[in-house]
Amino acid sequence: MTQNYHKVSSHEAKKGEFTRCVLLYSGGLDTSVMLKMIQERYDCEVLALTLNIGQRADDLEAIKQKALKLGAVDCIVYDAQKEFADKVISRAIKSNADYQGGYALGCPLGRVIISEIAVAVANKYDCQVIAHGCTGKGNDQVRFEGYITTLDPKLKIIAPIREWNIGRDESLEYVKKHGIDVKQKAEHSYSYDENLWGSTSEGMEIEDAAQIPKLKDILSWSTHPENAPSEPQDIVVEFDQGIPIAVNNKKAELFEIIEECNKIGSKHGVGIFHLIEDRVVGLKVRGIYENPGASILINAHKQLERLVSTREENELKTFMDTKWAYLCYGAKWFEPTMSHIHAYADDQNKKVNGLVTVRLYKGTITIVAIDSKDSLLDPDLVTFDSSDSFNANASAGFIELWNLPQKTAYQVDKKRNENV
Repeated sequence: MTQNYHKVSSHEAKKGEFTRCVLLYSGGLDTSVMLKMIQERYDCEVLALTLNIGQRADDLEAIKQKALKLGAVDCIVYDAQKEFADKVISRAIKSNADYQGGYALGCPLGRVIISEIAVAVANKYDCQVIAHGCTGKGNDQVRFEGYITTLDPKLKIIAPIREWNIGRDESLEYVKKHGIDVKQKAEHSYSYDENLWGSTSEGMEIEDAAQIPKLKDILSWSTHPENAPSEPQDIVVEFDQGIPIAVNNKKAELFEIIEECNKIGSKHGVGIFHLIEDRVVGLKVRGIYENPGASILINAHKQLERLVSTREENELKTFMDTKWAYLCYGAKWFEPTMSHIHAYADDQNKKVNGLVTVRLYKGTITIVAIDSKDSLLDPDLVTFDSSDSFNANASAGFIELWNLPQKTAYQVDKKRNENV
């Protein structure tokens, strides 16, 4: 632990400037260490805020009691699952969330709803500061601090793990010294972050791209594909204007549909990704992502969207989805460009309606059937059998004109090379 951190940003709070802070409290190693240390080093009251955004592993009542035991003046437990799904994840589905090849952006999306609720709680309980448990190397510090100070510029931030440069070994030693019960052990200290939309694993051998991750030790949600059922399973997802409204003919709230897809997808080992990614702060890192429900719904949505859209629409949507993913990952949720993309996605998704049959088998997701009243696939036009709906006589003329620029350019280039 070092003490050479210097606060240079106007939104970083200093000791003596505040009397009460909201701590984003997960009950894990880092935030438990912070809860004690903030009281000791900042001489202030700590109001713990624990959000339920669909994390599986947490006993929320136990977390609350732990926070109170560690000295919090109170611990607010807030169930935000429905709000998270309806307000934030719905946007991810419409934009086919995928950052750099498989990451459904569960963590960045979670930071949006956490920040919004944290600001509301801070204002309600007269807290001048919000504390988070991010390190100085990660993306989440950028998201939390950027979003919180955007939503309310009067609020300030403290980031104890970053300020005091507390390493994992030091944290484990601290909790041992102070009798704080945590799950993490030195020999199995993978770092996990999870919510309704997925689970992220980092640390240990995952950090070294030259090593093969011990997947069977790492996976916290999913069955390893090798151990998944030997028989495939088909599920049918129904969409209305781009949003899932039912699974296997059972209508439900969006967060319930995601939970059901997580349950089924985890059983079949789908949505597991080894991803080398580019962080906002410039680091290149590797993580193991488990997003079974997200992978099922995004695959289903993407194929339905392609079926009901023209070639030009699909080309533009791919570009817009990529831009959306980079903005989401890069802490730009409240950037005006994001609202423009959302408006575009809403309009594009008006016709994304229908039933998608998804086949799950040992880690694979295959879209095997799509039924939509808005489908642009006309069986009478595409059939290899004789059809009066398609005028084959026009094909040759189309080919001649379509090929004219390519043929002309090639011949000009050929003559140029011959004269060299």
